[in-house]
Amino acid sequence: MPAPSPDGRTVRFVDIDADRVRLRASVRGSGPPLLLITGIGANLDLGAPFERELAARGVQAISFDAPGIGQSTPYAWPRRMPGIARTVQRLLDALGYGRVDVLGVSLGGVIAQQLAHQAPDRVRRLVLAATGPGLGGVPGSPRVLLSLATPRRYYQPGYYRRIAGRVYGGAARRDPDALLHGSLARFIERPSLRGYLGQIYAISGWTSMPWLRTLRQQTLVLAGDDDPIVPLVNGRILARCIPDARLHIVRHGGHLFLLESPAEIAALVAGFLTTGSGDGAWP
Repeated sequence: MPAPSPDGRTVRFVDIDADRVRLRASVRGSGPPLLLITGIGANLDLGAPFERELAARGVQAISFDAPGIGQSTPYAWPRRMPGIARTVQRLLDALGYGRVDVLGVSLGGVIAQQLAHQAPDRVRRLVLAATGPGLGGVPGSPRVLLSLATPRRYYQPGYYRRIAGRVYGGAARRDPDALLHGSLARFIERPSLRGYLGQIYAISGWTSMPWLRTLRQQTLVLAGDDDPIVPLVNGRILARCIPDARLHIVRHGGHLFLLESPAEIAALVAGFLTTGSGDGAWP
């Protein structure tokens, strides 16, 4: 295995033979393992500020570039959501993890729901951030969703700065560069068009509404009250439908509130994951 970086992160490439993809994966810190699943088009480096805060609080952060995103190779043929969740299971197998906590952001929250549904023995606790139930939820404004139809915001810094406030809300309305945390990773490790469109294909027509009530994992739902992409009501739907869930509203939080307040959100997540017994009542 490659040597860890100075901040305690180890990066490796994992071949998932059954899916014919090669995924870049990162493990940072030590402690209870938490799998982080990023949003559409986002490479694992974008979550580094949040991962560092988790590691400082005794949580091991596991992340990866989705197929066709960052430095991971794309699928030969696009997958629907159950197929993507199976790829995540195989990645955990290859990395040597059995049961983990899972945090999914936006599209990653959709994958996290699917994983918890079809492989409940692999998911201990669940954190759903800035996400919803798919069909049956409340979509963002058509103008905002149209801006997400292509990965242009990952390719053109000027375009990102022009639309960030309208698309992401929250702190991006005041200072889009603050969400970059001084890093150009957003524009360097860009999603391929094939990988990006594959993610759109995977989520189209998807819904968790028929089976949300069957999820048995303790779940923390995080939602910003200034999220133009996934309105707050979607977090309320998830928290109401998942039997053992609670909702935390991030005041003035946009779609990327994990990057707006990484220390605050990491403390909240770490407290949820590490307090109380693994399968007992709420802390």
